[in-house]
Amino acid sequence: MLPKERILEKTFTLFHKQGYNATGINQIIEEAKVAKASFYQHFKSKEDLCVAFLNQRHSFWFDELEKFTLNAEDLNSKVLSSFDFLIFMNAKENFRGCSFLNILSEIPPDNSKIRSVIQSHKSDLRNYFREILKEEQLSDHVYLLFESCIIESQLFKSNELIEQSKKIIQTLILK
Repeated sequence: MLPKERILEKTFTLFHKQGYNATGINQIIEEAKVAKASFYQHFKSKEDLCVAFLNQRHSFWFDELEKFTLNAEDLNSKVLSSFDFLIFMNAKENFRGCSFLNILSEIPPDNSKIRSVIQSHKSDLRNYFREILKEEQLSDHVYLLFESCIIESQLFKSNELIEQSKKIIQTLILK
């Protein structure tokens, strides 16, 4: 693997598990087995590395979501299986929650570079539900339920609210 790929692979693991602030550049350099000069050849700062990580995480997350919902029989089933995807990710990542929201809570309010990547990810998720449901108010409602499920399941290490949200969505979609 090339140095940049090793750096991003370690960052993917460390930022997701430890968080942005608790992970230092020296730890990433050491665990990726790259020279400091090589690190700075690819990333000017930790902030630039974070942007690259979030872009990589965005692609990974949406690819996994698309694969997970691919066999849904209809659009309504696709929405419900999106919530099942959260349960799958909670099991896979031990209720770590949303990397984007986790990093948002760690950056200063004036960090517009990282914030804009996070906003773009959330806009894409909102649009994901709009494309499926075709109705703005309903899709926004589903999006907000989805986001709250991510936070609540991380906080309580439980999928209970996800299951409850699926029942709510079924009543909303059937109207």
